[in-house]
Amino acid sequence: MAKPSRKVPKDIAVESERLREQIDEHRYAYYVLAHPKVPDAEFDRLFARLEEIELKYPDLVTADSPTQRIGPAPTGEFAQVEHDVPMLSLANAFHDEDVIAFHERVNVRLKDAGADPAALEFVAEPKLDGTAISLRYVKGRLILGATRGDGSRGEDVTHNVRTIESLPLRLRGKRLPALLEVRGEIFMPKAGFEEFNRRMAAEGGKPFVNARNAAAGSLRQLDPRLTADRPLDAFLYGLGKVEGRTAPDTHAEVLGFLAEIGFRTSPDWELVEGYSGCLRYYENIRAKRSDLPYEIDGVVYKLNRLDWQDLLGTVSRAPRWAIAHKFPAQEEMTVVAAIEFQVGRTGAITPVARLEPVFVGGVTVSNVTLHNIGEVHRKDVRVGDTVIVRRAGDVIPEIVGVVPDRRPRGAKVVQLPVACPVCGSAILQEEDEAVARCSGQLACAAQLKESLRHFASRSAMDIDGLGSKLIDQLVDAKLVTNAAQLYELTLERLIDLDRMGERSASKLLSSIGSSKKTTFARFLFALGIRNVGSATAGALAAEFASLDELMVSDEERLQQVEDVGPIVAGQITKFFRETHNAAVIKSLIGHNIHWPAMDRPRTVDSPIAGKRVVITGTLGSLSRQEATARLEALGAKVVSSVSSKTDIVIVGESPGSKLKKAEELGITVWTEDMVKRELRL
Repeated sequence: MAKPSRKVPKDIAVESERLREQIDEHRYAYYVLAHPKVPDAEFDRLFARLEEIELKYPDLVTADSPTQRIGPAPTGEFAQVEHDVPMLSLANAFHDEDVIAFHERVNVRLKDAGADPAALEFVAEPKLDGTAISLRYVKGRLILGATRGDGSRGEDVTHNVRTIESLPLRLRGKRLPALLEVRGEIFMPKAGFEEFNRRMAAEGGKPFVNARNAAAGSLRQLDPRLTADRPLDAFLYGLGKVEGRTAPDTHAEVLGFLAEIGFRTSPDWELVEGYSGCLRYYENIRAKRSDLPYEIDGVVYKLNRLDWQDLLGTVSRAPRWAIAHKFPAQEEMTVVAAIEFQVGRTGAITPVARLEPVFVGGVTVSNVTLHNIGEVHRKDVRVGDTVIVRRAGDVIPEIVGVVPDRRPRGAKVVQLPVACPVCGSAILQEEDEAVARCSGQLACAAQLKESLRHFASRSAMDIDGLGSKLIDQLVDAKLVTNAAQLYELTLERLIDLDRMGERSASKLLSSIGSSKKTTFARFLFALGIRNVGSATAGALAAEFASLDELMVSDEERLQQVEDVGPIVAGQITKFFRETHNAAVIKSLIGHNIHWPAMDRPRTVDSPIAGKRVVITGTLGSLSRQEATARLEALGAKVVSSVSSKTDIVIVGESPGSKLKKAEELGITVWTEDMVKRELRL
């Protein structure tokens, strides 16, 4: 039985309207502008007060009240909606030549229609990888949200659209159209997608394959409470039907109008001229694609002048005035030909899927790591399966899912082998570890080879010329059984190896000799201690006065170092207490591997103590290794990439993109002269 209505005091009615306006203003600042004006606690207090008033006085509840974003769960299927203005699809361009041909068609047709296009302007926008939406507002209030459907008819998803915080329930501004239809894209940001999938996996649910499917599936939930639980966002990019106000003259003005009345628009659109401007924009967006917070699968070019759009019209439900320039496919299907197990330098057993070669994300992919046996079972990948392979930008390719309908009859579940495929030693897996390991250690040639590759790598001892094939020969011929024996190689031993002449052997020996002068951090990283990457090695080198001090430190002392927790501390102490490891280290030092003796970090008077520093470009008076060692000795943490957490970027000649990113983020930039002056190096 409904509660009887109470007479609403005038001051309460005024307060409720003021609260709705305040909440809407703060929502706009938070979700659209990304610049909140008040703390979350204050927003929550305003919201709670409005809920309190509306509960006491139900007559004050309005359809566009912030409290009504999540309504009751509807029953049945979605109702069908006729679009007043069809939602068009776009023709695709896959090559630069397709864009040039599109530009020529536009130019010729405009001239045929009597226009005089001396130069063509286009609005270039990222092509979001989400799901299209149409929103209808009457007198500034949201009354309908509909999917694209077949372009003429979609589904009513108003209840779900209302849960998306970045979409206004009522528009901003004074001169609003009596009726306004806006078009855009619902999407799930990358961070939200990853977090949602982690949550789904933890709860035993089925993760989404990609962000596009996540957005589309979330928008079609019958219960809007489920949609509200998913991190959806929206960018608006176009108009449908407009009544009661003159529409803008250009597409750029449309985007400005949409932002003005409260919608989010892509921050990455640009006004460009001609096909050369389009192609330049395409390359720029493609270069920063992996850094964008949302998924895109290409860019869209739209003729800027709306009257010229009308002149060109449409064909087969696609506009003649716009085209989508697609990136190389990031997802493709292929077949798993085999699953093999590889052995890493720490004995880790890694399953690798051998695929029928497939071109995806701009490269041909034939091998994909499956990380560990648990991952194989979680994704249920089997030999003969048809799988979806994904490669986003420069990211390592991965199998994101299996196509169950295409599984061959009799495909067997993959099992972890009981013996190492290289040395035959038992494979063991600790209860608290996802990774299984070969127990053979140095008896396993695969572990030794991988350990030597790591030792000689550029970030470690930087031994130029010591490649994988040569390491294979050295280990197979039993010329090297540990890293220290690299420094015992002679010209006579090397020239007997396959494809190793006297000149090549001499160059390699010279490189091995040069590697003896290194840094403490590089040496620690080269040792290959489990879970000790280059950053942790740098932190250890900055903390301890000598190798001897580090080797005798206990776990409690090690955990005082940044980046070192209980697990890493345990791995370090275990490594140094292993008699074989201690013997190899003693032998390496005996071969005169050394590094500059440094003063301890001046944590009081050093201006960079505790600072995160990036070096970019070529320094004139110091090598990168020497500069890193000296900075770390002053208490700095030298890192490789620029982020919002970076404190200082030191630039030499030809600094590249890191300098540009530092300037965009407002990070302090030092030249080499400034470094010498500030740090007295």
